[in-house]
Amino acid sequence: MNKLTSLFLGTVLSSSMLPGWAADPPKPYGAVPTPAQVNWQRMEFYGFIHFGLNTFTGREWGYGDENPKIFNPTDFNASDIVSTFKKGGMKGMIYTAKHHDGFCAWPTKSTDHNITKSPWKNGKGDVVKEFAQACKKHGIKFGTYLSPWDRNNADYGKEGYLDVYYKQIRELLTNYGPVFEIWFDGANGGDGYYGGAREKRNIGDAEKYYNFEKIVEMIRKIQPNCIIWGAGHYGDARWGGSEKGHVNYPHWSTVALNGGGGGTGKRGGERWVPAEGDTTINHSGWFWHQGQASRVKSPEELMQVWFDSVGRGANLILNVAADKTGKLDPADVKSLLEFKELRDKLYARDYAQGATVTASQTRGNDKKFAPSNMTDGNMETYWAVEDDNLTPSAFITLPKPATFDVIRLREQIRLGQRVDSFNIDALINGKWVCIDNEGKTIGNQVMRRLNRPITTQKLRLRITGSQATPCISEFSLFRQPAGAVRPSIFRRGDNLIIIADGKNKILYTTDGSEPKEGSSVYSQGAKFAESGTVKARCQFSNGKLGPVSQARFGISKTGWKVKNATSGNAAAAIDDNPETSWFAKAETPQSFTVDMGRPYQVSSFSYLPRQDGKTSGMTDKYQFEVSPDGKTWTKAAEGEFSNLRANPIEQSVNLRNVNEPVRYFRFTGTGSLDGNSASAAEINVFGAPAGK
Repeated sequence: MNKLTSLFLGTVLSSSMLPGWAADPPKPYGAVPTPAQVNWQRMEFYGFIHFGLNTFTGREWGYGDENPKIFNPTDFNASDIVSTFKKGGMKGMIYTAKHHDGFCAWPTKSTDHNITKSPWKNGKGDVVKEFAQACKKHGIKFGTYLSPWDRNNADYGKEGYLDVYYKQIRELLTNYGPVFEIWFDGANGGDGYYGGAREKRNIGDAEKYYNFEKIVEMIRKIQPNCIIWGAGHYGDARWGGSEKGHVNYPHWSTVALNGGGGGTGKRGGERWVPAEGDTTINHSGWFWHQGQASRVKSPEELMQVWFDSVGRGANLILNVAADKTGKLDPADVKSLLEFKELRDKLYARDYAQGATVTASQTRGNDKKFAPSNMTDGNMETYWAVEDDNLTPSAFITLPKPATFDVIRLREQIRLGQRVDSFNIDALINGKWVCIDNEGKTIGNQVMRRLNRPITTQKLRLRITGSQATPCISEFSLFRQPAGAVRPSIFRRGDNLIIIADGKNKILYTTDGSEPKEGSSVYSQGAKFAESGTVKARCQFSNGKLGPVSQARFGISKTGWKVKNATSGNAAAAIDDNPETSWFAKAETPQSFTVDMGRPYQVSSFSYLPRQDGKTSGMTDKYQFEVSPDGKTWTKAAEGEFSNLRANPIEQSVNLRNVNEPVRYFRFTGTGSLDGNSASAAEINVFGAPAGK
């Protein structure tokens, strides 16, 4: 190359960095988000609060015949709840203004089944208003949940109900300020009160019955920036696929025109409808339940949910329910705030900040698309290459060697979701070593957790597959905080098993009190045959005490015997093994009878549905009877187990009409999901030996 040619090329390359030679940005690819969806996805995390008639009945799904007079919280303070949500790092709150029981927690003009019939504030209360005002006061966004299914309304399933429902939507979106998200639950049709009919109603195609196309048009006119969750294939956001908060990976924010794609979404889908992971902070359910403190999820469990939802490009909505007084459960609040502390520690330092970044190519040699944009802390800037380059690489040199185990990547989603797969390499001992060869799509974000911490100063990002030229807006490196050492508590028969990492001393109690210096020290062979709550914590070598774990147990099943069963191996329902189940071999009703070996004063029982991921035969309607002698029987409970298909957790039921000690119980499945026979993974009974 002669000097003249060299000078010419240098002039051209230099000129390409000038405004007049600026490269055009890549054109959007496929379905892209609206500005409202972008803002929503960047919220990442917000709260759900279930608070209504079910709070006072102990149900998850009310039947519709509940009296509004039972709603009477004695210490409700919306500002306190919203303040707690904000302290927990939540960017918004969604309140269940109406659940399936049809009770409206605002003074609606659409139905008499509303808060004006409650004694709370002499019928002048408005929970929706108080939450909306509290959100505004504390600077977080307000949203609402409005169940399409209404088990109270006499016209549900008929055309007349639609006028009622549309009026409710208009009221909520007109009278309470900006609403960032409205939730249309997918549970629709079934048994209900329906104005006294007490029958089962089937609406067929929910999308057609509710006319979600019309509903969405209405919402767009009233609140155009409101994100619509659900609404058939007309909504802006979709369910993540489970009520455990976990979202499948790869997670595509795009779906088919007909809404197909489920929790995973559809690669190259025609509509942008990202997923939302939803779960509760407490294993007991969506609404508050008596005794739920022993079932709160630990901050470490919640971090797993975080990585499996937000870390896969979805949003996370976490439910924290209020109790009968209107307050949040202290155990739930403690876990929420400690969860926030773990996230703060995770994001405290991005080791990629200040890195020197080069690439195999930069679009038009324009610094506007430079690879350094990936580490500038700005999600709007991005690294891009030429349109025909689908597999570029970038090289990241950190300011100094760093140890990390989480890698976060983002695409510029305003231009669509493009990347199909990627690998990440680290320079270790002078050689490139692949530390992640399972990266799939990126989208809004993906957090890749490594099997072990890696120490290096140089990394390489290799895009190995893409539908269109990649547009990468972030490359970050983090170190997971060490989780607290929490004991795990189990019981097999009468044997109490408490396990913790390390060789720390374990202190425990069996009366529900907090373990402290002087409490019993756990050793192998400890016994606990009673019904109650066991709490345990580690005591470290420096004398400090770790966080408390707790577990609630029913009466020990040692000595229990199945006396009779209509069919199936009923012993599997009382073997303390959730992996085994009783499966009856005929249609409901199906039952089995158990001799507990001695008389007990019983107060409640629990039902654990099958835990193998299948729903066929899950008992959703039941009857529970007790007897002192196996001959004279008293019906102690009857009803339904709600929401099993989406949330197959242990169901607790308080017993009634049990004034004397009993030795026998009979569990009957009177109905089941999918029209099949009854089943049970475990039945537990709570109480105390007679005479205690």
